[in-house]
Order: sequence, then C-alpha cells, then structure tokens
Amino acid sequence: MKKQTKVLLIVAIILIVVVGFLYPRLSTRNVNENAVTSTGAGPGTPQDLPVNVVKLQKETLRNQLQVTGTILPNESVNIRPEVSGLVTRIAFQEGQYVNKGTPLLYLDDDELQAQYQRLEYTQKLFETQENRQKQLLAREAISQEEYDIVLNQYNTTLSDLKLVEAQLEKRVIRAPFNGKLGLRMVSEGSVIGTTDVIASIVNIDPIKIEFSIPERYANQVKIGAPIYFSNESSPGEVKGEVYAFEPQIDAATRTLKLRAQSPNKEGRFLPGMYVRIRFVLEVTEDALMVPAESIIPELQGYKVYVVGPDNKALAKEVEIGTRTDTEVQILGGLEEGELVLATGVLQVRPGTALNPTQIN
Repeated sequence: MKKQTKVLLIVAIILIVVVGFLYPRLSTRNVNENAVTSTGAGPGTPQDLPVNVVKLQKETLRNQLQVTGTILPNESVNIRPEVSGLVTRIAFQEGQYVNKGTPLLYLDDDELQAQYQRLEYTQKLFETQENRQKQLLAREAISQEEYDIVLNQYNTTLSDLKLVEAQLEKRVIRAPFNGKLGLRMVSEGSVIGTTDVIASIVNIDPIKIEFSIPERYANQVKIGAPIYFSNESSPGEVKGEVYAFEPQIDAATRTLKLRAQSPNKEGRFLPGMYVRIRFVLEVTEDALMVPAESIIPELQGYKVYVVGPDNKALAKEVEIGTRTDTEVQILGGLEEGELVLATGVLQVRPGTALNPTQIN
C-alpha cells in the first residue's frame, strides 16, 4: 500500500511539471492568433507596398561640378624704377585709378638734361658741316672720304641723342596699364634703386577666376564653357567663361587647372577672394532623368522598377548615361510618362502590389 501511494505521488508531480511547462506557450499562441485575427493581416490578405514614384519627363540636363576657386586680377604688378635715382616728384595718389602711360613718379635728371643739351648743339654743328660738305662733294671740291667723316660724326651724334632720350625716359615712371594704384612705398627726397617698390597697380575689370577639376573630367573641358560663381560678400551668381587651361594634369593633386574671365565693372570681386563655382561641363536637351536611388546595379547592367498594370511592380533593364549628385540620365529602356519607383526598391519584387504616391 505504501508503495502504490509513493508511485501515485511521483506521477502527480510529473503531471504538474508538464502542465506548468506547456501552459505559458499555449497562452502565447492563443494571444498571437487572436492578434492576427483582429488585424486582418494573416495569410491570404496581403497589403499593398507604399512607394514614392516619379513620372519620367524630358528636361534639360546640365552636367556640372561644384568646386571652389580664387579671384585673380586681370593684370597686376609691383611698379619699380629701371634706374636708381633721387625722387624729385610723386604725381599720383594712393588708390587712384590711372590710364596706361600716366606719369607716376619723377627721378632727378639734371645731368642727363645737360648732356642732352650739349648733344643738341653738337648735332646742329655737324648737320651744318654735313650740308656744306655735301655741296663741296657735288662740285668735286673734296673727296668722298672727307665727306664720309663728317657724315659719320653727324650720325653718331644723332645716336647719342637717342641714347640720352631713352635714359631721360627712364627717369619718369609711368603706369604700365590701366588700373588702380595701391599704397605708396616711397617719398619725395628718397633715393631708390631698381629693387624698391613704388606702389602696386592692379586691373580688376575683367577679373580672372582660377579653379581645378578632377582629371576624369579633363576631356569634357571646352574653351567658352560657362561657369557661375559667388561668395559670402556678393550674393547671387555671376557668370563667367573659361578662356584657358593647363595642358597637363597636376601629378600631385590629379587635377586640371582652369581659368575663366568675368566682367567686374562695379568692383564687387577683389583679387584673393574665395568663391564657390558651379562649372557647367555640358548641356543636354530632352534628357530623361530618374533619382539615383532608383537605379539597381546588376551583373549585366542596371535595372529599375516601374508601376505596371494593376499597380504591380515591373522590372526593366535600362542603359544609363550622365550622373549628377542626385539623378541619373536614362539613355534607353524607358519611355516618357512611365512611373519609376524612387523608394522601396530593395523591398519590391516583380509582381509586388504597390500603393504609389507621385512626388513630381
């Protein structure tokens, strides 16, 4: 009797343990089934996938780069004298606009003026002698050799006059081109040499814009290509044109250096300014563009998903062209007016039911 009671007790304990182990799982399963039934999302009731789509339409494609550059003057030079001398007169104001050839500074030329005056007297003397000797030669009163000696003295004097004239011209420092003068570095009464800077002069109309682009775009650069630039002090874009570029790639930076020009009549841009540049490489009319997120790379090329009949997803192979920061040009595989998926491309499969929302 005691043995049977002991067996029954063991069986009862085992049953209690089994029930305690299975009960929580049965309850969870019932709750999940009830939740599925209440939401109506169980097997046999699929939901349409919400996606954003864009409608393909022809537009103008501007293949462009966003780079930075620096403003350069059209012309710029530090004005220095060609000869040493005493400054006797300064004929310009700091910041003044001057035309090419305007006298800016005079150096002492007393000695040269004296030499020039003496040579003028000598030149008149030899000129008179040459005329007299020419008449005598015509009457055969003197030999050809005697006439040639006087003629040579006359020509030598003329050359000496021209030499002194050139030296006198160097005593007047003139503006080398039209431009605005900078700060004056010398004073009247000072003795200056050929290494001393008198002032700087810059021409900033037009201005030059120097910038560099990656070497992969080097073959797309054309003379006359437009650029649009701006900076913090001058809101709004200003147009310029590329007029020259280096004939080689910079080996250190793997870039190509270019220069553009732009009018600057109001002087808004000054040399040394930093500018943001939008460089237009090429313009294509009637281009079909899709968001970059729509393109799916494959082993054989690229594909996109479009909205097919009954709002079902349809995959199409495409040929792509130019890429921009946000879009890709479609060269083949799609037609104008088709709806291309811009979101959900990783979740969708051919035949997936879609709930499309057009975003353009």
